[in-house]
Amino acid sequence: MKKGGKIIAILAVIAVLIYVISAVYLLIMHPTDTYVVKQGDISEEDEATAYMIRDEQVVRGEDYANGIYAIALEGQRVAVGESIFRYYSDSEKEIKNQISGLNYKIQELLEQDNSLPPSADIKSIEKQIEEKIHNINNLTNYQEIIENKKNIDNLITKKINFIGDVTENQEIKALIKERNSYEQQLKNGSEYQKAKISGIVSYRVDGLEEKLLPTNLSEITEKYLNSLDIRTGKIISTSNECGKVIDNFKCYIAGTMNSKNAKQAEVGDSVQIRISNNEECNAKIVQINEERGKRTIIFELNQMPETLVNHRKLAVDIIWWDESGLKVPKQALTQENGIYYVTRNKMGIQTKIPVKAETQNDKFAIIEAYEKEELKELGWTSDMLKNYKAIANYDEIVINK
Repeated sequence: MKKGGKIIAILAVIAVLIYVISAVYLLIMHPTDTYVVKQGDISEEDEATAYMIRDEQVVRGEDYANGIYAIALEGQRVAVGESIFRYYSDSEKEIKNQISGLNYKIQELLEQDNSLPPSADIKSIEKQIEEKIHNINNLTNYQEIIENKKNIDNLITKKINFIGDVTENQEIKALIKERNSYEQQLKNGSEYQKAKISGIVSYRVDGLEEKLLPTNLSEITEKYLNSLDIRTGKIISTSNECGKVIDNFKCYIAGTMNSKNAKQAEVGDSVQIRISNNEECNAKIVQINEERGKRTIIFELNQMPETLVNHRKLAVDIIWWDESGLKVPKQALTQENGIYYVTRNKMGIQTKIPVKAETQNDKFAIIEAYEKEELKELGWTSDMLKNYKAIANYDEIVINK
């Protein structure tokens, strides 16, 4: 190689080294962060302490000293006039012991009696009883255990009544007749309570059913709610003296807030309410009460999850709005003459791209590409439009420092 060629080669290597060193230096001293544009969601939310307001009617009788026997279980829907529960009578325990003793005698005679004709119905009932007994051994929820025990009692009664119709054994018939008389005594000697409105049954009664009503929403303020002295998240205890029926087609929650979104909220606005178990419900604002610069906002929900029945006061999230689209960090946006831009980075070449960014929260924005006709109205020339390529999913953009 000639001397001149060697010099050129050496200079080329030196130039490459200088470029690499300077690029590394710039990368270290002035790093460029990038972000890959993807479809996503953003929302604006506030955490609030919410009070449950329900259309509910407490059902209470006179003879509550001995406790109640639930006919309709917690969460069960009832119609007007349907029995909800009855109070135990003074002789309840004695009568039930008599029935249990008769059940044992009847079962003992059945095992010795071969005259009972084979019955698919009886076998089906016995199978159901066995399944319920097996289920109880695996249950931990009190209400579910009570429900299974009640089902077992009903199945036993059904089986015995069926046997009484088909058996020819007079001794069994006499015992079943005696048993039925005791069952009738339980019914006749008890005070039954019936539903005056349709809805779901609950035995969680906290005494606030007459204080937090849908009919007095205009009176509910921060001061009023604080005066109730309720602990957040506390589960309402089950009463052994009364029950209630709740209109589960609607319920309301009230919360006092002072955020920007709360101050801008208006009656009729639609929102989402996220409850503690991450379940979300549609809601709308039906009342706003102002007091000392704060707003107590009352939302109407179109459904009532079990969580809202079990509690009177909960921490919830108010989702004022949510939007889907191309999601980018707000730091990726620049603004010139009222127009937002992002800088696309492709193979090291950076290009400013105009975008619409009307929806933003504290950290992110949902952007939308301009149509060419819109850019033409903004003053773009034909040459500019010819080279325009709209921002798209998976484009890499620069995050500004």
